[in-house]
Amino acid sequence: MKSAVQTRPRAAAAMADLAELVKARLSLLTVVTAMAGFAIGVQGNWTWLLLAATLGGTALSAAGAAALNQWWERAHDARMKRTRERPLPAGRMTASDALLTGLVLSVSGVLCLALFANPLAAGLAATTIIFYILIYTPLKRVTTLNTIIGAVPGALPPLIGWTAARGSINAEGLTLFAILFLWQMPHFLAIAWLYREDYAQAGFKMLSENDESGAVTGRQAFLYALALLAVSLLPSVFFEYSAVYFYGALLLGAGFASMAANFAVSGGSIPAARWLFLASIAYLPLLLALMVLAR
Repeated sequence: MKSAVQTRPRAAAAMADLAELVKARLSLLTVVTAMAGFAIGVQGNWTWLLLAATLGGTALSAAGAAALNQWWERAHDARMKRTRERPLPAGRMTASDALLTGLVLSVSGVLCLALFANPLAAGLAATTIIFYILIYTPLKRVTTLNTIIGAVPGALPPLIGWTAARGSINAEGLTLFAILFLWQMPHFLAIAWLYREDYAQAGFKMLSENDESGAVTGRQAFLYALALLAVSLLPSVFFEYSAVYFYGALLLGAGFASMAANFAVSGGSIPAARWLFLASIAYLPLLLALMVLAR
């Protein structure tokens, strides 16, 4: 009996470490954006198998990429307060186990999409993983442009959902990609400011590192938020989305841009950066919900 009681906490701890390795919350957000892309892109008949394969394949791919990212950056994560208690730097998981987990999940996700959705969706998933691990991850220690580069794989999941439903890419799908790309910039710039000391200690090149006043970081966040506002209105202009979507997107975009403007003029205020981060978390699901309903 004692052995069984002890096994349960160990199993729960192992599951918690696995969830942290695959960045379960971030992977869930990826699945949500893929589901939105599917719902916006679908035309005519669709099957539950196709939807399940789209969401499952995206989830596996995202989880695999997250695991491979943590495997690659384990030494750097050990230097950051925010990440030093992750399974790898804390010594609760071996590097070989993390590498194997990441590879198995990544390959499984791509195969799931290839077999049950279509090759284009599978190709986008593979591109996301390769771009995230082999391009974005090493460039984090080379150039401050890594945030822009990292926004590319971050914007592909909704396009994976779109292509799984449509089997092709068109201007509307690319607009969805652009919205996700632009949204990530204020979101990650706020994070970079909140944890700028941690990032610097780990050797990551972030825009906030040499921006003592926060003026450059804030200005960039505001400009990207304005661009996002403009692009988010394009579906009403070119793709016959409803007036409800137009005014809803306008209201959401203006609110998000105001949070970015507040951060830009705050002189590096931590509360202002935190409010911008929280606004970004609220903005994305609300806008995607509007797009689904309008479509």
